[in-house]
Amino acid sequence: MARLAGVSAQTVSRVSTGADPVRPETRAKVLDAMAQLGYSPNRAARALRNGSFGTIGLVAHRYERTGEILTTSGVVKAAEEDGYTVTLLSIESEHPGVEEWESAAHRISNQAIDGLVIIRAEEATPETLTVPAGLPVAVSDSRLVGHYPAVMADQVQGARDATRHLLDLGHRSIHHIAGPTDSEPALMRRSAWERALEAAGIHAPDVWQGDWTPRSGYQLGQLIADRPDITAVFAANDEMAFGVIRALHEAGRGVPDDVSVIGFDGIVLGEYLYPPLTTVRQDFARLGVELVKLVLAQIRSSSVASRHDRIVVPTQLLVRGTTAPPRPAG
Repeated sequence: MARLAGVSAQTVSRVSTGADPVRPETRAKVLDAMAQLGYSPNRAARALRNGSFGTIGLVAHRYERTGEILTTSGVVKAAEEDGYTVTLLSIESEHPGVEEWESAAHRISNQAIDGLVIIRAEEATPETLTVPAGLPVAVSDSRLVGHYPAVMADQVQGARDATRHLLDLGHRSIHHIAGPTDSEPALMRRSAWERALEAAGIHAPDVWQGDWTPRSGYQLGQLIADRPDITAVFAANDEMAFGVIRALHEAGRGVPDDVSVIGFDGIVLGEYLYPPLTTVRQDFARLGVELVKLVLAQIRSSSVASRHDRIVVPTQLLVRGTTAPPRPAG
């Protein structure tokens, strides 16, 4: 292989193990030679040599959900930039019980991984999702925050900004469509909405219970459309906001003329809705980067970070076309 690539055997070893940097043009020659010869580096042998598999495990409850998809993308990209691959471990059950989490813990203990990232494992607890002692771990937005080093979006500031934006426009009947009751981010957004209204001297109305899906937003939006007293809706995510806007449109209620709507997440599609969606943007890519940094710092220092270590990633209010002052009375 070294002869085919025109490099030394040592250079081939450096490329295959990723242990030392190699010039991009040299690395390309070696990889091309590997492809021609059908060579694949033996990761188990690499682990025996230097104690590293070059792999990070990633656990999530539901990968098909927007937040999980975008955060996973950030994790994979950040890991690749540091020469690591990512092994995905999924919990598919909609409401996993103790057995599902115990099964996940068993699979984790049998994976050839150097560290572990856990995102949105809402119903997992340290008792139900145990990880091998000493394994570098970082978690995001779950009940495991406080038990392991964590990276979190600033849910409280984001929800407060959304509610205050509607208050500043003059709205006093601001309703909230919440995410699932087993979701920590959803509970934090709901609580921040309630406190922002109370600070303005407004009693928070009963919450509308959604499940993150556009369908739940649409179904609740049909009920909201029959309430002329409601002038503003804060949906706990963009997808539910999309459903609300459609329901209001079908009922002949204008957005934002009759009802202002604001979402949360800042997904790209919201910018191209009509009117464009006012929302709170989460930086999912940065969440992924910070999670990988936390794990790699532990791997490279051969130590477990403090369970109280916490990185909070700011959110950003994006004011667009779905919010406006309420229509004057009469």
